Amino acid sequence: MDIKLAKNDKRYIEGTDDVYNIMKNVLLRDNKIDQEKEHFWIVGMNLAGYILYIELIALGSYKSVDVEPMNVFRVAVMKNASRVIAVHNHPSGRLSPSVTDKDITDRLIQVGRILNIEFVDHLIISPLSYTSFRSIGLMDELEKSLKYVPTYQVVEQIRKEEQRIARDKTKTVKDKANAEKKVLINALLEKQVSIENIAEILEVTPKQVSKIINMQ
Repeated sequence: MDIKLAKNDKRYIEGTDDVYNIMKNVLLRDNKIDQEKEHFWIVGMNLAGYILYIELIALGSYKSVDVEPMNVFRVAVMKNASRVIAVHNHPSGRLSPSVTDKDITDRLIQVGRILNIEFVDHLIISPLSYTSFRSIGLMDELEKSLKYVPTYQVVEQIRKEEQRIARDKTKTVKDKANAEKKVLINALLEKQVSIENIAEILEVTPKQVSKIINMQ
């Protein structure tokens, strides 16, 4: 559902306070019953930060809301938005991100990368205050996550690390590169790729893969 901005609402986003002030007013315009439900909105912008649209993606219960990534980016693609910000409310007033909040943000970051649409931030709001994933460092953490990165992309990253190690003979650089490769290998293990298959990808022995995994 398309959300119309009020006459006095800002049209440009210069910081998280702007997003919060706009979306708090949107929430408070709802009737009392709906204010007690979780909403999930997307604010779509151009590169300059001008708001192209605000869309209510989903309306849930008093404690949760289901979000489909396809619905999040459908309007962004249609309206040529290059940047988006997710906003949802916690009727309880508690502003700490839940495991589910982090998980959907992780997924949306990856979908945004595929579509070349920047997923800028995720705000949790109440009528009194808000939490910004970007401000507390959570966006930086999730942007490094490999949970929803396709397996073939993880493999490509491993091969690039192999090439970098081969080019650079410096021990410090090699140790750092191996540490990064360990992260990627662990990501493949989480995707249920066997050590034997990882060894085949790297063109090494399973014992050498195990050595990297156990590296301190």
